[in-house]
Amino acid sequence: MTQTSAGGKGHDFLARIADDRRRRVAQMQAERPLHELRSQLPHTRPAGRLERALRRGGPDGAIRMLCEVKRASPSKGMLNENVDPVATAMLYERGGAAAVSLVTEPDHFLGDPRWMNAVRLQVTLPLLLKDFVIDSYQILDAAVRGADAVLLLAALLSEVETQRYLNEARLLGLDALVEVHDAEELYRSLRAGATIVGINNRSLHTFEVDLGTSVRLLPEIPSHVTAVAESGLSRPEDLLRLRATRCDAVLMGEVFMTSADPAATLATLAAAARGAA
Repeated sequence: MTQTSAGGKGHDFLARIADDRRRRVAQMQAERPLHELRSQLPHTRPAGRLERALRRGGPDGAIRMLCEVKRASPSKGMLNENVDPVATAMLYERGGAAAVSLVTEPDHFLGDPRWMNAVRLQVTLPLLLKDFVIDSYQILDAAVRGADAVLLLAALLSEVETQRYLNEARLLGLDALVEVHDAEELYRSLRAGATIVGINNRSLHTFEVDLGTSVRLLPEIPSHVTAVAESGLSRPEDLLRLRATRCDAVLMGEVFMTSADPAATLATLAAAARGAA
């Protein structure tokens, strides 16, 4: 595995996660071999469901909201120990979200891949399974569980690996959101064929959030590629600022996980996404 962009504690953080994911994937393969998993693959639909849902449709359109279920994070600790992924995803759907993201990584984010199975039964919105993909097995597993898309982290993958996983996802009817942190990762992801790019405002080196990261990198994303801003977005003014850019969508999770009234928080932010705040 090629570590291409992270350094310092960010490098160590990604290396630990990658090692843990390799161990977990090996266990999964031992319990359910690849041929057995493939036999459970549902009828494959064409890819594009998440991409279409997140496209803004012009500068006057509403910023699309990709709302996330995330129990914990390494940078913030426990966010919502008792989060109910199904109830939360249904709340997002009722509140006008364009799609739902489920952070399923179990060791550092305390997620569970089974969330996808449960949410898929109750929610019709496109579903993004957010894990740290280091093996093709994870992409097939996501498809079997009913995901519409997977996350690919540019900092964890080489350009060749990103290209391969993008192609494998498409063959399984899945989109891939390729997450980047800087210009080098962005250009590498575009060369690999990414059609949905998420710009993470949180630095892998310091874990600090700079909302200017998205604003700086958004003009570098071609118009045919769906652009998503991620991390640190929690206020109506954050979304109003992004409305003036070519941003298509925002990924927001912590603001809902820590809110005393997530439905009201979603309503306020959705209004800002429409330019009504």
